[in-house]
Amino acid sequence: MNKNKFAERRKELGLTQAETARAVGVSRVSIGQWEKGETSPKGENLHSLAKVLKCDPGWLLNGQGSPLPEGFDKNVAPVHQLLHGAFPLISWVQAGDWSDISLTAVHEADHYPCPVKCSKNTFLLKVMGRSMSPVFNEGELIFVDPEVQAVDGKYVVARLEDENQATFKQLIIEDGHKFLQAANPNWPTPIQPINGNCTIVGVVISSMRLF
Repeated sequence: MNKNKFAERRKELGLTQAETARAVGVSRVSIGQWEKGETSPKGENLHSLAKVLKCDPGWLLNGQGSPLPEGFDKNVAPVHQLLHGAFPLISWVQAGDWSDISLTAVHEADHYPCPVKCSKNTFLLKVMGRSMSPVFNEGELIFVDPEVQAVDGKYVVARLEDENQATFKQLIIEDGHKFLQAANPNWPTPIQPINGNCTIVGVVISSMRLF
């Protein structure tokens, strides 16, 4: 947690620890612990704190970049200018049009730090259904990096041209032909050919479970 800048930012806005705690929905003790670096806000608390302090969630975590200027909540900047250190959990519909998602939509999402090295355009999705079970279970969060090359055997998020949302499968490349394969051997459609009807959105680089 970027403890020194955290306290400075709060004071710049004229907020006490108690006022900040009420706005975020936590105890004053928690604010004190965050400012001392004893613990760090996560998930919804991180997002709420960034909103109260009018700054980037990643800036709170690691001090990279700078607080967003006034008007940061308007749709005036591309997604990659917002993300530094913590990445947004978005919907499968949004993933299908990731490059066009507005700054407002991204800022309103819960953010989580990625446990592995990744690009600034990384985002998260919550696994839906059981097509990728038992490798990935329903409710698990996956980190998707659009800048990682999609090669044979990688788990990918893809957008099918005839659907309005993305899908999560394993990429199989054989003899120049590409397929999307479900991990669940009992899935009704375990293999789907790619024949110009699909765009790879990104490659899954890590996953996590929320307890």
